[in-house]
Amino acid sequence: MDRAFPQSPSLPVYRGRLAPSPTGLLHVGHARTFGIAAERAKQNRGQLILRNEDLDPQRCRPALVAAMVEDLRWLGIVWDEGPDCGGPFGPYSQSERRRHYLLAWKKLRDLGMIYPCTCSRKDVAQAASAPNDFDGEPVYPGTCRPNFVPGAAGLRSGGTAETSVSTWAVPAGVNWRFRVPDGEEVCFDDLHLGRQRITTGRDFGDFIVWRRDDVPAYQLAVVVDDGAMGITEVVRGADLLRSTARQMLLFRALGLAAPAYYHCDLVCDEAGIRLAKRHDSLSIRKLRESGRTAEEVRAGVACPR
Repeated sequence: MDRAFPQSPSLPVYRGRLAPSPTGLLHVGHARTFGIAAERAKQNRGQLILRNEDLDPQRCRPALVAAMVEDLRWLGIVWDEGPDCGGPFGPYSQSERRRHYLLAWKKLRDLGMIYPCTCSRKDVAQAASAPNDFDGEPVYPGTCRPNFVPGAAGLRSGGTAETSVSTWAVPAGVNWRFRVPDGEEVCFDDLHLGRQRITTGRDFGDFIVWRRDDVPAYQLAVVVDDGAMGITEVVRGADLLRSTARQMLLFRALGLAAPAYYHCDLVCDEAGIRLAKRHDSLSIRKLRESGRTAEEVRAGVACPR
């Protein structure tokens, strides 16, 4: 039975997840997020799933997969399912889940909710009036956006895209964008930050679900996997609030129930800049090597309540 759709009704009430990407060493920001995720799973007497988000073949490295598992264990975080221990909803590495993403792409294609786009990153950056000031992604100007009614097999192109998505048997060769509703307010109650309202077309535009190099995009893969693995709550950083809104649209389009969300406060450096994997001196690995204990690392990044 294919687990991409729908969710199983027999899953526990609470299923959380850890979803690191092996593109660099984990840092103290990850320690905060993953520590809270583990704590919330324990408080809710639920299960915690480790998912290896190794989609990008050019940036992800096996050595970093081993490092992130080791660092998570050093922090004292325990999970119930994952690439190292298996489980009923595997595989737990995204590089092994391509068929699930293709099923989702085909469903969105058949519903007329995605379209091929030939614009480069440079094209979008030059055409956009300004970058999105929260997640750095410019609002797509609609250059390749076709004029269509969702659900129709044939599309009348308003730009350079193909006139019918039904002619595409595979997604390779172009970017595929999800057409967001014009001016819809995506609302959800965040379990930490409260009520959120994000407007399509203003806060974000049509976004990529499949890349021209034939790699499924983050937004699509996360939604498909959270749905297939029965995730009921996602703990993530506040910098992903607009990604959450994008993903909620995909959950709806694919007929999947969206999880609840808990967005953590971000960990910043001395200059107030959000920590990223480029901050090697604040990586969990470097802190371990400097003699810091797991208790010190976790206590130092406790999320304000």
